[in-house]
Amino acid sequence: MAHQVRAVVARGKGAPVSLETIVVPDPGPGEALVKVEACGVCHTDLHYREGGISDDFPFLLGHEAAGTVEAVGEGVTDVAPGDFVILNWRAVCGQCRACLRGRPWYCFDTHNAKQRMTLLDGSELTPALGIGAFAEKTLVAAGQCTKVDRAASAAAAGLLGCGVMAGIGAAINTGGVGRGDSVAVIGCGGVGDAAVVGARLAGAAKIIAVDVDDRKLVTAKKMGATHTVNSRDADAVEAIRELTGGFGADVVIEAVGRPETYRQAFYARDLAGTVVLVGVPTPEMKLELPLLDVFGRGGALKSSWYGDCLPSRDFPVLVDLHLQGRLDLDAFVTETIALDEVEKAFERMRDGDVLRSVVIL
Repeated sequence: MAHQVRAVVARGKGAPVSLETIVVPDPGPGEALVKVEACGVCHTDLHYREGGISDDFPFLLGHEAAGTVEAVGEGVTDVAPGDFVILNWRAVCGQCRACLRGRPWYCFDTHNAKQRMTLLDGSELTPALGIGAFAEKTLVAAGQCTKVDRAASAAAAGLLGCGVMAGIGAAINTGGVGRGDSVAVIGCGGVGDAAVVGARLAGAAKIIAVDVDDRKLVTAKKMGATHTVNSRDADAVEAIRELTGGFGADVVIEAVGRPETYRQAFYARDLAGTVVLVGVPTPEMKLELPLLDVFGRGGALKSSWYGDCLPSRDFPVLVDLHLQGRLDLDAFVTETIALDEVEKAFERMRDGDVLRSVVIL
């Protein structure tokens, strides 16, 4: 039978979100019904509300979540009712050319639940990133559920579902940060701070945090940055070079997603260094670089989508590190809020007042 639950819905471009009753079907083949326990307020949700992702309104927002599997459909074997899971938006297929080449984090055919959740009038909802977790219950593909240790709090574990994983993965998986490396992170919001944490976990010797907001630089220092640069007061490229013996950093992670900060990252890396773009640009943005500089500097220019993570591999490891006291996921939680406070959380996000607001259900 279908379930009627409360959820946060974006009905139109730029309009404030509303708390509404939606209808969630029982899981069909390959699907799982999840009772959501916590969901982070991510900038991507605001992008959906602003029409920056698509115009498939109404949207069921929320995607950075953890909860308990309540029921599963036919053929589901990897998770079972009662499992504590982190939700992910990259349920790999196992059959595409990327999966068959042993690179499932690049899967070209990720999937979501086939059934649609609806409003009470039958209007179909588009779940954010195929999840829709600002809801008491949500329906996802079973492959979007990754079982982890229940000892972790839902508020902390759920952040691995998007932003924290994106940042940590940008450093470790995409950037290949190693022991003794120098790393610069441009943009110290939630993803950038997670990249700082990832660089620290990987053993980087020098981690330079760059931002225009001193409040964010203070937080980045607490997360593990060894040096900070306010790029309103100093040239970021020159400052990074000065801090790395005049050479530039081995790995520069751009966590803003703007052409001007990407150029900073490009010129702030050492010869044969690596640039990782994890900040999300908007469709109209263009980048212009002298091709000779791209050729002459060597190295690698990479983009990192979801931190090149494989949830079944990465989520349990990171949760274990958290439980061992080696990865402080709680440090990313600025505040916990109720389901009807998401719109206010968007305002605080825009003002730069929070690292993460987390809805507790």
